[in-house]
Amino acid sequence: MSEFEKTEQFEAQEAFEERVIEIARVAKVVKGGRRFQFRVTVVVGDKKGTVGMGTGKANAVPDAMRKASERARKDLRKMRLSGTTVPHQTLGRVAGARVLLKPASAGTGVIAAGGVRAVLEVAGVRDILTKSMGSANVLNVVMATFHALDQMKSPQEEAARRGKKVEDLLPFWERRKQNV
Repeated sequence: MSEFEKTEQFEAQEAFEERVIEIARVAKVVKGGRRFQFRVTVVVGDKKGTVGMGTGKANAVPDAMRKASERARKDLRKMRLSGTTVPHQTLGRVAGARVLLKPASAGTGVIAAGGVRAVLEVAGVRDILTKSMGSANVLNVVMATFHALDQMKSPQEEAARRGKKVEDLLPFWERRKQNV
């Protein structure tokens, strides 16, 4: 690998923002007692719609963080965004966790907490309303957020599927701008 390729690869990795969501001490019960390890959950994104999640487990936190970061970069997926928000309302479900994502007008900000906020911020969403329901398990809440984001369809896709004009499917604040 040439020096230029190494630099290019390093710069590509630097474009991503990393957020540690959870650091948990987990135990495995063995004959002699308990063996403790650390489990780290990390979300990585470029703030342009690409986001990934990874978990890593090791005897030391830095090793677990490195593993989680590598797995998150392998798990990158592209999200469909509509400007600074999501195209439509959706509900993501994983185990007992449910996460509702609702589009919001410009200037609203990210109305979310914990893992949901971390995922949406690194994905590049700046205006959204969310509600986390059911389980408060951080890992399941984050995975439910990914499930909700994976369900997103672009307005063009949905308009073609339903046989409507794209303008009819835009949020009301966008339609209001067009009518003025």
